[in-house]
Amino acid sequence: MGAGHDTVAGELARRAREQGHEVDVVDVLTLLPCGLGAGLRRFYRSSVRHFPWAYAVLYRAFLRRGPGRRPSGVPLARLAGSRLTDVVDRTGADVVIAVFHLAAQLTGHLRSRGRLRVPSAVFLIDFAVHRQWLHPGNDRYFCLTEQAAREVREDIATPAEATGPAVAPEFLAPSPGAAQWSRRFTRFAPGRAPVILSAGAWGAGSRFPATAALLAAHGFLPVVLCGRNDALREHLAEIPGVLALDWVADMPGLMRAAGALVDNAAGQTAVQALAAGLPVVGFRPLPGHGEEGVRRMAALGLTELAGSESELLDALNRLTTRSPGRDRRVAHARTLFRADVLTRVTELLDASAV
Repeated sequence: MGAGHDTVAGELARRAREQGHEVDVVDVLTLLPCGLGAGLRRFYRSSVRHFPWAYAVLYRAFLRRGPGRRPSGVPLARLAGSRLTDVVDRTGADVVIAVFHLAAQLTGHLRSRGRLRVPSAVFLIDFAVHRQWLHPGNDRYFCLTEQAAREVREDIATPAEATGPAVAPEFLAPSPGAAQWSRRFTRFAPGRAPVILSAGAWGAGSRFPATAALLAAHGFLPVVLCGRNDALREHLAEIPGVLALDWVADMPGLMRAAGALVDNAAGQTAVQALAAGLPVVGFRPLPGHGEEGVRRMAALGLTELAGSESELLDALNRLTTRSPGRDRRVAHARTLFRADVLTRVTELLDASAV
């Protein structure tokens, strides 16, 4: 769902190929029969864009971590079982890595039934663990934080460890594109600190025009990432002082040239910002796992959480100005990036071969 899972899968594939491995990336939704996967994607996209309350209800019913029984994702996931085992047999795969919760339900189910004969690892890319990621049939879980790994071990008694996120190396290194972005910002709004507002690949969020107008009115340059939502971009482009962008290819350069990121999802854009040394402020998060992830990131001291417009402005005034406090927050966020999950998967394979 969205571009975050694809981005992570693509980065793991790039690293694996760089190390001489063969890789096949498979979207589990395409393995579901009768176009069911495409329908699920359309429903989720419509929910987060237009009816966020509906997704909040579904999250509470199906996904939220906590005591009590809730419906499992296995009945849906196992509809793709035969097609996944066919892919594994055809490619001769040595391991399957799930980076999406429905895929984790599927691999866990197949391993527990003996139908998947190679190890299955789950790279849990959410900061807040929800139960649809969890299936005890999987061999190992790799998580963004130690807290998430501990929750996995507590809930399903499966080996889990913290590796941190997987982002492209360009986000962790100086970016040659930053200078070009800086010149563009200066031409558009001289003297204003550029602040990125991320709406994700689908351009989903709450009251983006109001937030952008607020920042513009208080001396910032709102740079809004509208993803593939052309209607949102056209609306925002009409607001004076707002720079509305569609799909951006040079995200490392953009982030290196900005002063802060306003985030609503705790997804890959927020993780990439932390890698690039860009402070992140959570504001008006998407319901469900977006809200829980935003709050978890703030509780870990990786980001700040603004509960009101005044708190948002206060945070941005502090974080867009070079200071020891800003430097400490950036340095702390960088500690999130600790180990290469792919290296740990390789070690898992070596151990299983002994």
